[in-house]
Amino acid sequence: MLENVIKKHIMLQPTQVQDFVKEATKCDFDVDIYYNRYVVDAKSILGVFGLDLTKTLTVEYQGHNKQFEQYLNGLAIAG
Repeated sequence: MLENVIKKHIMLQPTQVQDFVKEATKCDFDVDIYYNRYVVDAKSILGVFGLDLTKTLTVEYQGHNKQFEQYLNGLAIAG
């Protein structure tokens, strides 16, 4: 059975990228982060730094990791 795709809208500061990647790496499922059509692996620090961090980013994944979801909720933006 496939799990639903979960999407969260976040803002990341450059100083938060390392922690974000560290938390994503703890997940045993794929985690993507994107802005518009530019999609990168959220477990890649260079990929995440390649995104425009002044924009709202979307994190997308299929799986469950309570610690990661709590971390994302701290970065979430309204909307």
